[in-house]
Amino acid sequence: MDALQGKVALVTGASRGIGAVTARAFADAGAAVVLAARDEGALRDHVREIETRGGKAIGVVTNVADEASVQRLVEQTLTAYGRLDAACNNAAGGGRPPTPLADIPVEDFDSAVSVTMRSVFLSMKYEIPAMLATGGGAIVNMASTAGLDAVAGLAGYVSSKHAVVGLTKTAALDYAAQGVRVNALAPGPILTDRLAAAGEQGQRQAGMAMPMRRIGTPEEVAAAVVWLCSDAASFITGATLPIDGGKLAGTPPFNVSDSSGGHH
Repeated sequence: MDALQGKVALVTGASRGIGAVTARAFADAGAAVVLAARDEGALRDHVREIETRGGKAIGVVTNVADEASVQRLVEQTLTAYGRLDAACNNAAGGGRPPTPLADIPVEDFDSAVSVTMRSVFLSMKYEIPAMLATGGGAIVNMASTAGLDAVAGLAGYVSSKHAVVGLTKTAALDYAAQGVRVNALAPGPILTDRLAAAGEQGQRQAGMAMPMRRIGTPEEVAAAVVWLCSDAASFITGATLPIDGGKLAGTPPFNVSDSSGGHH
């Protein structure tokens, strides 16, 4: 697959989970990849893995909540590869236990907004001019099904992910005529670190709540990112695509017997 041959792609939140798998998928599609995250050791490991597979990659230690750090990330991308064609803004906060809104410490809410929403604004603020310099590009922002439907107890995360959908639409409109496409993905439960830590029982419960009766894989999300950044999606901008096994479609039938044992 060489859908992105000769292109340069950037991924934030690339040290693990969806971000790390997306970086690998970009490389497999022919792009030179810049991996950004705070964890230098993890970045080094992922860069080495991409190079072992015959790809081109560099890691740039980045704090996506800090403007100067994001600016430096894009500058280092241009220094290394001379252009920027695709970006997946995947970094996000989270990991706090569900808490009723009135009980959430203000600093926890501010942190969610800063890492999950403001980081997407900062990333696009510096990625877009870099893309315009070579005639355009494509950006995929990582929202969540929580960016389209709320989840009780997660006021900071939910409102930030809703904001990512709004930022995506606005950026898409601002630059549609100049060749920059901006879309978002809304993953449901995906087998990343947190669900892996929940163990088989937790994964099974999360999967059974989905119409498809399973959770998704990071590879399934990464494939959608690569597609949205490729010419195959050239007339798509401002869209938010759920990757959720049917979760947002509505309520599945109550009488489905689970003959699969939850395994696929």
